[in-house]
Parts: sequence; structure tokens; C-alpha cells
Amino acid sequence: METERLRDFYRGKTVLITGHTGFKGSWLTHILLSFGAKVIGVSLPPVSDRDIFVTTGLQSAVSHHEFDIRNAERLIALISAEKPDIVFHLAAQPLVRQSYAEPETTMSTNIMGTVNVLEAIRLSGSVKAAVVITTDKVYENKEWIYGYRETDPLGGYDPYSASKAAADIVTDSYRRSFFNENDYGEKHHTLIAVARAGNVIGGGDWGVDRLVPDIMRAAEGGAPVILRNPGSVRPWEHVLEPLRGYLMLGARLGAGEREFAGAWNFGPGSESWLSVGDVTRKVMELLGTGDINISSQPSFHESNMLTLDTTKAQRILGWKPQFDINRTLNETVRWYKTVNTDKTKALAITQAQIASYFGLNK
Repeated sequence: METERLRDFYRGKTVLITGHTGFKGSWLTHILLSFGAKVIGVSLPPVSDRDIFVTTGLQSAVSHHEFDIRNAERLIALISAEKPDIVFHLAAQPLVRQSYAEPETTMSTNIMGTVNVLEAIRLSGSVKAAVVITTDKVYENKEWIYGYRETDPLGGYDPYSASKAAADIVTDSYRRSFFNENDYGEKHHTLIAVARAGNVIGGGDWGVDRLVPDIMRAAEGGAPVILRNPGSVRPWEHVLEPLRGYLMLGARLGAGEREFAGAWNFGPGSESWLSVGDVTRKVMELLGTGDINISSQPSFHESNMLTLDTTKAQRILGWKPQFDINRTLNETVRWYKTVNTDKTKALAITQAQIASYFGLNK
């Protein structure tokens, strides 16, 4: 029923995704294509030819535009010309470690890039709904054992977290100033939401300084995986879980349901709150190979405990996670094993996992 509603809503819609060449952006693009949407993508080029965007041949399936979202003029021109109905903003500098090496780039991309997207939406007149993707790291981390709620204070120790918290606040300012849901239908026709997700994993991610890709690279090279903070606990979720939440949110906003504007958490159940070390061992068991070394190098600051409370999404939006941690890891490892054996199967297994998750074959 839910899938039918999503497919009916997105079929024939023009959807713009920033960051469509990235891991989450590529999966989101595939889902929208399976729903019959026209996808316009704005992003930097893929990082490597192993990226899921490349191996599944997405460039030829979408209206593909390669430029930096800090280029406000090009972004405004593109949105003005293409007139998208829905915007999903995922483009970002997404790495904590890189944010220490390149703080200015991180800040300008994540903050001013978001401003540019929102400004282009404000000037367009065509966009009915926008979902801005931030992260669980926007919360002022107090190392609580319970999940953070949407109303908890935002903060950010490292440059990445601070930049995403700032992007979150900027989005809220635009929502209240220019896209206020109380003025919807009179002063404007756009509804805006922010989506915050946990640690997202799944097939096709080859990002640097990300746990599952690091494990896969180590296994391929017959080397141990180096862990900086094996005791850090994170909410691990399969990439399809939050993407379903984003799509549900976009559909409600696009239908003019103003109560869905604002901030939303999308994270797994508490059984999927596991340490980095535990997840690494589980993945290695599924691979049948691997070893762990604990880094003795000084580590940059990272939180030890960071989880999300998704009560709002479950009660109001009707979203809830479908995978437990075992299914999440099984589906993830199965993707890598399949593609590492035969890279021509990347598109087929991606589409098959989407079809299975959303029940598209029923």
C-alpha cells in the first residue's frame, strides 16, 4: 500500500537530486527511476570508477549535470530551466576526517551550498517540496545512552558536524522565513523538511574513511582493517531505510500536507545500535575472512555514543525500519560479493534489492 502511494506520487514527477553521484544519491536515483520519475542530478564527478553510480550506468539514465553546488548562478539557472517538482538535497562534503584537513571547503560546501539550493528553490516558483538531508551528527552530543529527538539542541565539535548543524539551522530559517507552512497556499507553494539519518551502509559504497568500504578494501588486499575507535556505538541502518523515509516525506510535502514540514529522524531500532568493533566482526564473519588492528595513531575527536529517537517518524509519518542489523549486514555483504565476482551484475542486484525491499514484484 505504501509503495503504491509512493509510486503513484512520483510517477511522471521531475525530481532534482543534488549529490546524485554519491552513495546515497545513487540509490535514491535508482528508486525514483523504478517509480517512473524523471531525475535531474547535480553533483561533482564520481570519486572512482567503482562507485555505484558508475557500475550501474546511471549517467545515461538521468539528466546529469556536473558542477559544484557552491556555483549559485548555475544552480539557479538549472532549477529555473528544468522546473523540478521535488528537490532532495544530499550534496555535501561528508567526511569527518576530511573536515579537519579542509575545514573551509567543508563549511562552504555544506553551509553555502545549502543556502544556494534553498535560494534557487525560493526563486524558482516550481518546487512544491524539498527535503534537505543532514545527519545525526547535527546534535550537541552529550554521550547519552538514549536517542536524540528532533527538538534536542544542535551543535558540532568537529568541522563536519558543525557545518551540517549550521546547514540544518539555515534550512529551518528559510522554512520559517520564506516557506512557512502557516503561509502555504497564500504566500508560497513550497514545503520544506530536514531529514537526519544515522550511519548508513549498503552495497556500492567505496567512500574513504567509511567502515564497510574500509573492511572490503582490507579483505581484497588480504590486510587487516585498521580501526580508530572500535568501541564507538552507532545506529547502523541499510541505505534503503532512510531513503524510504525521505521519499515518504517528499510525497507528503508534495501533496501539500503542511504538518510534515520541519525536522525528522530516520534511524534503526536499538538492536542495531552496535559498536564499530562488533559490526566489523559481523561483516568479517559474513565474508569469511579478515583481521582487525587497532590504530595506535592519535585520533581526531569522534563521539563514543550517538543514536536517534525515531518516535516522531514512526507515529506521525508512519515510517519504521524494516531491517534488523543482521538483514542489513547480509544485504550489504551480498551486494559486494556479487559485484566483486562479476561487476556487470551491479545494476541487476541493485534493482533486485530495491524491488525486494519495496515489494515492487508483488
